Amino acid sequence: MTAVRAAGARAERGLERAPWRIVWVALAVRIAYMTLARTWHMQPYNHHFAFGYEMGRIARALATGYGYADPFRGHTGPTAWVAPLFPWILAGVFKVFGVYVAVSAWMILAFDCVLNALMILAVWEIAIRCFNRNVAWWSAWIWALYPAAMQYAVKWVWEMTLTAFLFTWVLALALRMRKIGEPGEPGAQSAPSTRQWVTFAVLWALIALSDPTLTLFLPPCGIWILLGVPRGRVWPVQIAKATLAAAIFAGCVAPWMVRNALVFHHFVPFRGNFGAELYLGNNSDANGLLMEYDHPFQDAQQLQLYRQMGELAYSKMRGAEAKRWIEANPGRFADLSLRRAYFFWFDVPHAANHKWIVALGRNLNYQFTSLAGLFGLVLALRRRRPAAGLFLWAFVLLPVTYYFVSVSARFRHPLEPLIAILGVYLFQSAEKSWRVRWFRRSAA
Repeated sequence: MTAVRAAGARAERGLERAPWRIVWVALAVRIAYMTLARTWHMQPYNHHFAFGYEMGRIARALATGYGYADPFRGHTGPTAWVAPLFPWILAGVFKVFGVYVAVSAWMILAFDCVLNALMILAVWEIAIRCFNRNVAWWSAWIWALYPAAMQYAVKWVWEMTLTAFLFTWVLALALRMRKIGEPGEPGAQSAPSTRQWVTFAVLWALIALSDPTLTLFLPPCGIWILLGVPRGRVWPVQIAKATLAAAIFAGCVAPWMVRNALVFHHFVPFRGNFGAELYLGNNSDANGLLMEYDHPFQDAQQLQLYRQMGELAYSKMRGAEAKRWIEANPGRFADLSLRRAYFFWFDVPHAANHKWIVALGRNLNYQFTSLAGLFGLVLALRRRRPAAGLFLWAFVLLPVTYYFVSVSARFRHPLEPLIAILGVYLFQSAEKSWRVRWFRRSAA
């Protein structure tokens, strides 16, 4: 009877009912927009560079037999400029459908649309485990139909959608491992299974190979799961399982690191462009955004330097210049870092030819969602909602690298499912508070 009651409670809370209807609506909307708006029609400017940018170039090299190489114009040799997961996927599309052809563009954007729509299942699970069915319902529909939630999936050939998909699911898995939102008293049954730890490790390895910046959140996430394990005989077993997960994570990312060591004769863990990016955000001409005009993909002189020196030496040279400038201008560096923090949460860089009304609308929308998510997080912390502390760590750690290097609106995308959930929770709580006050005044 206990098992039956527990199953009934789970069904009542909706943990076992995935909103597949919303997923199918979201997928139809994305595919229809992408197809009819012809976002798959990539401009051939600069030898199709807009088709995936550096990742597209590397995918072309992989598909045509040059290996993981050539992130810019021409054949410039082996690279670790970007993490490999999305270029490998794009290379597979190129291999099957053709390099830089329209059908390949449609297929890779359709792939992103599928991932973006499937994120609704994770959004639903996070919301219903930590809050309630109403929050889950509204969050799922907002993610399905809100244009900003789908913008990268329908027109950007880059890793944002893949990274956000993996990160949202690893959050949902962490909640499962802590048994958040499930009935029953804490006990041995609440300990994560070996399969869950293995899945956790594989998901984090894929995240590291897609956007290694997010791995700052890996240690707090793993520790948070372990802190929910009951003490006693279960604890040593879970430590062993967590150690196994760490070994699996290391085993999954090790081949990429070994490849980099063999190619560059130096330790390059995930990406080799940190020095170049650091300089492009921190120098005497910097304004808080990435100085793309001095980037090798735009500046012919920088591309020639990159070609002559090799990627690793070029990145180290630019990084050394950035560090010297930072040491000589600590106040200016602090000012740029504060600007980038503001840009991350409250501003959207836009082209100079955009109408002011369009730019204003974009900024207001961006600022509104940020404020709603941040205030929702504060409310969840005050009310001690399950996993609110974990969400806080995500909000703190995911942007921190961008504050000091460079910033773009797309860097916030992995956090946007959480922002949507917490924003809905904020407004639902405000509605409930208003109803309670109205009822009390009426009763009085």
